[in-house]
Amino acid sequence: MAGSDQRIEVLLWSIALPGFGQLLNGKLFKSILFIGLEFLVNAQARINDVIYFSFIGDAAQAWDKTNLQWLMFYPCVYMFACWDAYRDAGGNSPLAFLPFVMGAYFGTLGIIFSGILRIDSFFAGPMWLPLGAMIAGAAAGILIKRRWGGRMETRL
Repeated sequence: MAGSDQRIEVLLWSIALPGFGQLLNGKLFKSILFIGLEFLVNAQARINDVIYFSFIGDAAQAWDKTNLQWLMFYPCVYMFACWDAYRDAGGNSPLAFLPFVMGAYFGTLGIIFSGILRIDSFFAGPMWLPLGAMIAGAAAGILIKRRWGGRMETRL
């Protein structure tokens, strides 16, 4: 498989479940580690309940089910697993990490503010605001990488 196609494939599998990208890259130990972390944090934070209640439109119930102490770990574990799989598949250009890091930072901020941020009476809850923030952070990282990534190559 071509390098770019492989990077996209492992990234998409990592988005589906952290650790699957490492499995495709032949990194069995890392795969088991990330899948284990995914299950641990998912179970402790009650992420499946959060997803269920968020999708049926009951953000208040999703909030009540959330264990914030564990949920705060999730964006960093999730995005690091995605970046690790992407990097091992050949995604090691200058600043390639930036969309993943920014997604993790913004996702964590989304969790922090998800309990208090409301637009009129709309309450996004512990899933939609962090997910939107994570996507916005990744997009910001992509823009920064495109803007300054070429300059980094000439310096390295």
